[in-house]
Parts: sequence; structure tokens; C-alpha cells
Amino acid sequence: MSLSYGIAWGIFAYFIVYHLAYFLLHILAVVRMHDAEQSRILTELPYLHSELEPPVSVLLATHDNADSVVAATQALLHLDYSKFEVIVISDGAQDDSLRALTTAFDLHPFPEAYRMQLKTQRVKCIYRSSRYPHLRVLDKEHGGTADALNAGINAARYPLFCTVDIGTGLRRDSLQQLATPFLNDNRVLASVAGARATATEAALPRRWPALFQIMDDLRIKLFAALGWSMLNGMLIAPTGMMLLRKEAVIAAGAYSHGARIAGMELIVRLHRFMRQKQRAYRICFIADPICWQQVPEDFAALKQACMRWQQGVADSLSLNAGLLFARNSGSAGRLAFPFLLLFEVLGPLLECLAYIFLLAGLAAGFISWPACFAFLSVMIGLGILLSASGLLLEEMAFHPYPKTADITMLILVAVISNIGYRQLSSIWRSIALFNWCRQRQSGGLPEYIAPKQIR
Repeated sequence: MSLSYGIAWGIFAYFIVYHLAYFLLHILAVVRMHDAEQSRILTELPYLHSELEPPVSVLLATHDNADSVVAATQALLHLDYSKFEVIVISDGAQDDSLRALTTAFDLHPFPEAYRMQLKTQRVKCIYRSSRYPHLRVLDKEHGGTADALNAGINAARYPLFCTVDIGTGLRRDSLQQLATPFLNDNRVLASVAGARATATEAALPRRWPALFQIMDDLRIKLFAALGWSMLNGMLIAPTGMMLLRKEAVIAAGAYSHGARIAGMELIVRLHRFMRQKQRAYRICFIADPICWQQVPEDFAALKQACMRWQQGVADSLSLNAGLLFARNSGSAGRLAFPFLLLFEVLGPLLECLAYIFLLAGLAAGFISWPACFAFLSVMIGLGILLSASGLLLEEMAFHPYPKTADITMLILVAVISNIGYRQLSSIWRSIALFNWCRQRQSGGLPEYIAPKQIR
């Protein structure tokens, strides 16, 4: 009986620490946003830094996206930035993507020197637009997203490159916002944009899966990442749009073929690489709503997104396990890594086991109904407060939802998402973790595979 009480109190303590840790990250996010507010006037003057902005190569990897690749490319070409190029990498497309790009931008084969710093699948042809001199298209054999981005790095002419997912919507000043940390600090290696589920101009979606995804982002992704950024320990964040220093990325091994979410794993590896080399660096997170991504419209898509995120986090940490508690690992290895391992990787499984323990305790009689009710009330109440905290920070800092009806709906979602959806999400993520472990044991997931550098 004493063992059962010990387990019960351990579960209770775990959830208290879990929520307090996220509340602390939200407090750090408030401090970070206050600092950012002091320099926001400068970023709102579009031409103030026009002579100082470093040139950027913008990379867009695509595979069989004929219906969206032209619009995505157009959006990149119309970014407000002083000097940049756009490189679209067609990764072995079998549809009409290349034909659509050729028609829309008047592409022609263009012989140019292609420096292979990273070994990738063969680039069959490089095209250049006669309408937009700063647009090039690489037609290469299929090798996956990581291989396509590495090919784009080979073709990039500038010291900074920006990756944009094919489904990411952008504000015209998105690149300016991402480049600002590089202007202020030459130690910055990467700047990651906090992608939102909807644009600031768009109406709040009304489907419950989409609303649950928005609340998940506010609760544990956006402002937690901003808090870790304050400590230079941001390991995991949405990676729809990132600006990186090319030299550092190549030195760290570029994009890995062994990670489900290659951009996420690269950020963790940059931390590990720079800590091992004992070099000063910073990796920043931009919480401003400068880009947005489509959200799941049904529960099947939401389940797939949850499971992919869970396995992406597991990939990123396992492939860089050497960072954990390593010498000179700083906040990244001594705080952020164990935090993510305990609360993000193992957290959903521990939460499911806690529910099973409660049910077993009720059935066996060593947990009373009042005790069970008290535990669930505290856990759900803290979850609601954490969701409300994320929503409050979003409204205080950015006010993206001007309609009262939208705010009312999100407050309702903050409550409902902790009663049913959170438990369902924990089940999905536990299944994803189980499948990930099984694939690791069977050899289905390779160890870290870095592209070979050409000397």
C-alpha cells in the first residue's frame, strides 16, 4: 500500500513540475518579448537597414507540388529584402511541377559552375528565369527533402540561406524579421520563425482539429521555444522558415538523411557541434507571426501531425544524445535536453501510464474516488491555466485575433482541449514513440547519416 501511495505522489509531483516548468518558460518569454519590443521600431522601418542586410539565398524544396509550387515561388520573389536569390529545388518530381515553373517564370537551361560542397543525388539541369534574374530552379534526381536542401546549399551564392516549407505562407517582411538577429550579433548561427496556424489577416478556423492544433502551438511550442531562446537553449521549434549561416551548417554536417524532420534535427546538431568546438554562438527564435502554415482539418490529419512531431523530436534527441549533460553543453545540454527528454519524449507515455494507474487504483480500492477527482482536477486545471497563459501572451504581444468572437472561441478551446483532446493526443504520441522504438530495434531507422563533403 505504501508503494502505491509513493507512486501516486510521484505522479502528482511529476505533473506539478511539468506545468511549473512551462510556466517558467512563459515568464522567460515575457522578458524576451519585452526586449524585442524595444527594437521593434527599427524593424518596422523597412529601409533603415537596407545597406546593412546580409544577402540571403532562399531555398524551396518541392516534390510533386505542381498545384502550389508556382504560388509559393511567387511569394518568395516578392519578399521585401534588399538583396536575395530564390532557388527552387525540384526533387525528382514526377508531375508537371517543372513545366508549371517553366511556363510561369520563363525558365531556360543555364550553364553555371555548381560547387559540390555536399554530396547529393545528381543535379540534372539548372534553369534560370528570364523574367526574374534572381530565380534559379534545380532539377535533380529524387533524394528526399534533406538531399534537396543540401543541393540547394551547394548552389547558394550567399553566406546566409533561408529554408521555407512548400506550404508556408509569408508576410512580405518575413525575411527582414529573420535577418535582424544577424545584424545585431555576429555570433548568431540560426534564426527560426514561429509559424502560426493562421495568418494575422485570416479568420480563425472553425474546425475543432485546427483549433486544437492552434492551442497546442501556443501552449507548448511557440512561447516555450521563445523562453529557451532567452537561455540560448532552444532545441525544438516549428521549422517552417529558418535562416541559417551556411558555413556553420556545412561544418556541422548539413541536413541529415536519417531524421524525419531534418530542420529540427539540424538545430539540435548545431548546438552539439558548437558546444563540442567550444565556440560562442546563438540560435534565436522569432515569435512574431511572420509566417503561417496550414493546420489539420480532420482528426486523421491531426493524429498524423502529432505522431510525426513526436517521432521528429525523438529523432532529433537520439541522433544527438552526446549533447546530454556533456561537458561545456550549457543550458542546451544540461537543461533543455533533459527537459525535452522527460516531458516531451517520455511525457505522453508517462501520462498514459498515470491514467492506467488511477483506473487500476480505483478498481483495486487503494485510490479513493475523492483522491482521483482531486488529482484530475489539479492536472486539468493546471493544463487550462497553461493554455490560457499561452493565449494571453499571444494577445498581449501580437493581438492576432481582433474579433471578440475569436478570442471567446479560443478561451473555450483552452478549456476543452484539456478535457479529452490532451488525453487523446497523449495516446497518439505514445503509439508514435512505441513505433519509433520498434523501428529502432529492427534497424528501420538509420543512425545519423551526414552527406559527404567534397574536399
